[in-house]
Amino acid sequence: RRSSDLGFPNGVDGFQLTQLFRQQAEKCGATIVTKMVTKTILNEGPPFKVVTQNDEEVYQAKAVIVATGATAKTMKGVVAGVDTYWNKGISACAVCDGALPMFRKKPVAVIGGGDTACEEALFLTKFASVVYLIHRRDNLRASAVMAEQVLTHPKIQLVWNAELEEAVGANDRLESIRIVERNPATETQLPQHRSLDVNGLFFAIGHKPNSQCCPDVAIDGDGYIITEKGSTKTNIAGVFAAGDVQDKIYRQAITAAGSGCMAALDCIHYLQGV
Repeated sequence: RRSSDLGFPNGVDGFQLTQLFRQQAEKCGATIVTKMVTKTILNEGPPFKVVTQNDEEVYQAKAVIVATGATAKTMKGVVAGVDTYWNKGISACAVCDGALPMFRKKPVAVIGGGDTACEEALFLTKFASVVYLIHRRDNLRASAVMAEQVLTHPKIQLVWNAELEEAVGANDRLESIRIVERNPATETQLPQHRSLDVNGLFFAIGHKPNSQCCPDVAIDGDGYIITEKGSTKTNIAGVFAAGDVQDKIYRQAITAAGSGCMAALDCIHYLQGV
């Protein structure tokens, strides 16, 4: 259930909301095809080609908007309990979920050591009683300014040289996490295992943009599609990118929707000139 969407003061079920989006799009004439796109051929168009899984079908188009998003890096399938308590105290977006009542005046933890982790930890101090920032090294990778804010904040406790070992809960809710701490100064000292009682666990270890299906489009060093400043145009005329696949800063539903509107307008203007 989502609690941060404008116009729903009592929250809204995310699945029901997306179904309403779908119905409205279909009412406006959109044809929705539910298939996995595995590759695109964009450097030979137009017409551009979009290929579905196992080369089942090839769709041709005069223009393409890439809005495949970005996937938050987590430890699903790697650390015990993470899958079990996902969305039951564990999240990859503190800005999205950190203000929920279940985290207010409760201890929470953030995994990471870069700018994103620091930003999320600082955001959570507005609501949580204490924020544990757990980092596998003995220094932050964040900018000096951001690191200083975190290091001096009274509600943030740094846990150095530590890694998540297990997420533990009961009654369908996260209750604690187990971490393992290592001393990098010595190889003879055995790792220390301990538990932290937390109601929330937030991963802030980066995002992976879902741009792999568009190899012809220019991307930056992190895999985000590069768009012209102030527009959604890519390096290929007639191909546009919107949302988190081209946005490494904000990554919010409302900013993605706004860039989707931009992409639609850019696409219309392009088609009108073809």
